Amino acid sequence: MNAPHPVPHPALRPALYSQHHLHKVALQSKDYKDNVNPFWCPGCGHHGVLTSLLRALSEVGVDPNYLVNVSGIGCSSRLPYFVKSYKMHTLHGRAGPVATGLQLARPDLAVVVTGGDGDGFSIGGGHMPHLARKNVNVTYVLMDNHVYGLTKCQASPTSRREMKTVTTPYGGVEEPLDPVLYMLTYGASYVAQSYAANAKLTTRLIKEGMEHKGFAFINVLSHCPTFNEAEDAKHFKAASDEVAPEHDVTDLDAAMHVVNMANRAGRIPTGLLYKVERPTLDESMAALVDQVGGRRDYDLRQIIDLSRP
Repeated sequence: MNAPHPVPHPALRPALYSQHHLHKVALQSKDYKDNVNPFWCPGCGHHGVLTSLLRALSEVGVDPNYLVNVSGIGCSSRLPYFVKSYKMHTLHGRAGPVATGLQLARPDLAVVVTGGDGDGFSIGGGHMPHLARKNVNVTYVLMDNHVYGLTKCQASPTSRREMKTVTTPYGGVEEPLDPVLYMLTYGASYVAQSYAANAKLTTRLIKEGMEHKGFAFINVLSHCPTFNEAEDAKHFKAASDEVAPEHDVTDLDAAMHVVNMANRAGRIPTGLLYKVERPTLDESMAALVDQVGGRRDYDLRQIIDLSRP
């Protein structure tokens, strides 16, 4: 894989510089699969998420030399090993901050974050609101199986109360967190949901998320056949209702209403729930540098010297 060509510092680029219109290639989904075979359990929903991601990459036409897949820790965070890309397997829950720094330093790259419900909303939960409110231009694919799988069956933030795990042998005492409602609340500019067995919908949502300029969050319900047998692929399919065609994806109140009503009925809303355009973090920073008279030929050492006595 060739190293990406150097580009100007993001703060000195035009505000409309975008990763999505550069370095397009015509590759099939199989061309994005690395030579490491997935080592998830047979029947794991993550296999379906990987298939959907590879298809989405092909449909977007991302050059693997300009693709970075960032993850934290967990079964789902192993996904970068299986994708032909630059890979950053980071600390537990820290994929978001790493992806933020990466995107600001190199906004010409396509940055995809993949992780699970525990990684993203337990130890990493403090970072999620800031990814959303800052509108960091990355695509975050969350594989939500309602359990910690890699560490052998502990309750996660999205586990149902009636679910018995190693840490909740009598069932849970906490209400499960809804990742979709959470991201809508904190201002993500693209919010969607699917389930792993629906590869067609999942592929479309990931593709549209990558083409979206801003923070795109796709929650994919991914069945765990080893530690969560109750919520298998058939369960997620039977419980899912795709949002109505007339749903206004630009209406935040409407999106939250759809999710709240579905939750009350014990249903799962799938499809694109919310999408708006607003300045991304790297655009806002570039505009700030322009405002204060930043130069394209700056010398970082001279800037550091300004702070010295």
